[in-house]
Order: sequence, then C-alpha cells, then structure tokens
Amino acid sequence: MKAQLESIVEQMYRAGIRFDDALREFQKAFVLMVLQQKKGNQCKAADQLGMHRNTLRRTITDLQIDVNSVREARHGLAPPRVSAGSLRKMA
Repeated sequence: MKAQLESIVEQMYRAGIRFDDALREFQKAFVLMVLQQKKGNQCKAADQLGMHRNTLRRTITDLQIDVNSVREARHGLAPPRVSAGSLRKMA
C-alpha cells in the first residue's frame, strides 16, 4: 500500500497539483468510500471515520459530496457522481 500511495503522490507532484488540492481530493475520496460502504448512513459513516455526525455533515458540505448520489447508487438508480472540477484537478 505504501508503494501505491508513493506512486500516486509522485503522479500528483509531477502533474503540478498543489498540496491543498491533493489533500482535498484524498479527503473526498476517503469520505465518499466510507459513505458508500455504509450505504449513505451518515451516523454510521461518522462513527467509522471517528468523527461526530455534525463534523461529517460539515465535511460533506465543504467537499461538495453529493450524498443523494450515494443513496441513489445504493438503490441501483445511478452511479455516484464525480464533479468535473475533481477530474480536472486530477488530470
């Protein structure tokens, strides 16, 4: 896992991605993964992440995560949405 992380960091560095943008994308991916695993249940996700539910809610808002897409994906209605801004930053 360490080698994979180092590879990702190197790719981001070579692409000129700033630290604050890289950190934000990591946080967004991590929180989204936990939300998906907990089927959109924010109380369970907050517990898994080791934070208060209100802190998670603020984090979701700050990271512009679409919780409705997580819930829709849970019901097989649509895949979770990824913002175009996130994709541009990672390219």
